[in-house]
Amino acid sequence: MNPMLALRQYQKIGAQAQTSEASPHRLVQMLMEGGLDRIAQAKGAMERKDIANKGVLIGKAIGIIGGLREGLDLENQAESVGELDNLYTYMMKRLTEANVSADPKILDEVADLLRTVKDGWDAIAAPGPQF
Repeated sequence: MNPMLALRQYQKIGAQAQTSEASPHRLVQMLMEGGLDRIAQAKGAMERKDIANKGVLIGKAIGIIGGLREGLDLENQAESVGELDNLYTYMMKRLTEANVSADPKILDEVADLLRTVKDGWDAIAAPGPQF
């Protein structure tokens, strides 16, 4: 068996185990981490002039951010929810622009925005067990 294939299978099993046992708070953290990872990988592909892989990775990042956006409770009329919805929409638009223009600075901008949102999310303690 190819060692890289074996490593990917092992990582996939680890990720599946994590998601099946994760709290909703942790699942959002994992999505944000995945988005940041895909953006970093897309930047690497962009620098290597790997156009096909760049497009795939940016597409995955857009999908992850779209998933975060879909998870928002838009029925909640809190102003912060609407602002976060707008920010996620902006990030997806900028990622599309980065894909077309091959501008790594746009990827850095979106990564910085997502990292800021993630830092705020990480600061919110996941609810502990209820007794």
